[in-house]
Amino acid sequence: MSLLSVEGLRTHFISRDIDNRVRVAHALNDVSFSIDRGRILGIVGETGAGKSLTAQSVTGLLRPPARVVGGKAVFDGRELTAMSDDELNTVRGAEIAMVVQNPRTSLDPLTRVGDQLVRTHQVHSGGPVATSRQRALEMMEAVGIPDPRSRARAWPHELSGGMAQRILIAMALMNAPKLLIADEPTTGLDVTVQAQILDLLRDLVARLDMATLLITHDLGVVAHFCDEIAVMFAGAIVERGPVREVFRNPAHPYTAGLIAATPERLRSGERSVQFGGPPPDLYNLPKGCHYRPRCPFAGAACHAAPPELETTPGHRALCHFAGAFDRAQEPAE
Repeated sequence: MSLLSVEGLRTHFISRDIDNRVRVAHALNDVSFSIDRGRILGIVGETGAGKSLTAQSVTGLLRPPARVVGGKAVFDGRELTAMSDDELNTVRGAEIAMVVQNPRTSLDPLTRVGDQLVRTHQVHSGGPVATSRQRALEMMEAVGIPDPRSRARAWPHELSGGMAQRILIAMALMNAPKLLIADEPTTGLDVTVQAQILDLLRDLVARLDMATLLITHDLGVVAHFCDEIAVMFAGAIVERGPVREVFRNPAHPYTAGLIAATPERLRSGERSVQFGGPPPDLYNLPKGCHYRPRCPFAGAACHAAPPELETTPGHRALCHFAGAFDRAQEPAE
């Protein structure tokens, strides 16, 4: 059984306009995926696709007017979406940990980094403070921080961006979580530091047998770091499967467009699949396939909601012409 299984998750932003009429933004639309222990799933897509919102919906970190209106998320046999805030607080930070972008704003500027690690351990695990301090030093060493005793006394502003991100990873690991959610963990870091952080995460996932959900806009990161990929567009997962299979044989035109637009493919001179255009209005999504207005291969069938088709074992796409979209015969109306 998967450690985390998300089925048909739907999240809406529900508000009222100036005339007091209810407005609903369909932000997540039937999102489904699963993650096993020791595996890394990368969720990728353009800004506003719903990547971070998926993680927030799963972990109960939504704020009004956002609301989960359907589906469920089952973690280690327990349904997260049915838990109270108090119940979720016992899971978050202990069994599910998060590493977010921008470590400068995530660390408390008025507390030494070692004390922040200790506090994280005390909140969820308790016990003697001396035990928490020893755990903090062990985790700092595990994430490659030299001279952890000295670094533990540092203030956040004294750390480089890469070192601050390592502190956040150490903090996430303080309570030996089963699931790690990393939301754009290398944003703002130079290329060399990015590679170091990703290599560190991959090593820790293998050693600690964690399930990991990596949220990113960078296909290169997914290609080199993840086992599986889920591609999001307009609040839905339009393609998912093993990384190598999806990159070799994209089954959805949006995925093909993203891959064709990577610097490596552009430099190679390969023919680019066109996928540009504004994102759809979540308050008024297109009928049928939500990607239809931007899809160069859209046919008459695309005016109906697309099925999720499996092209090879474990490789699925939300497309009427999955795996053969460039051979669609019927012209769009």
